[in-house]
Amino acid sequence: MKGSKLYVGNLAFSVTTVDLKELFSTHGVVENVNVIEGKGFGFVEMSNQAEAENAKKELDGSYFKGRSLRVNPARPPKSRQGGRGGRRY
Repeated sequence: MKGSKLYVGNLAFSVTTVDLKELFSTHGVVENVNVIEGKGFGFVEMSNQAEAENAKKELDGSYFKGRSLRVNPARPPKSRQGGRGGRRY
């Protein structure tokens, strides 16, 4: 696994950034948490790769607020370039 940012999926819609920070802080130092409200997922950035790997190993598939969590390394955002290309008149 490369990097220390994790994708956390299948969250209950009631989960807050505070909830997620408390959960992940038992596995290392949490640098940043971002919960996407109403979408059921979020991102957690740990202080280093080893802590991120440990958190993934321990929390992936575990139950939190009645839901089975999916924890995976975060992928970089897709480029927003593209489209039709060429000049528009």
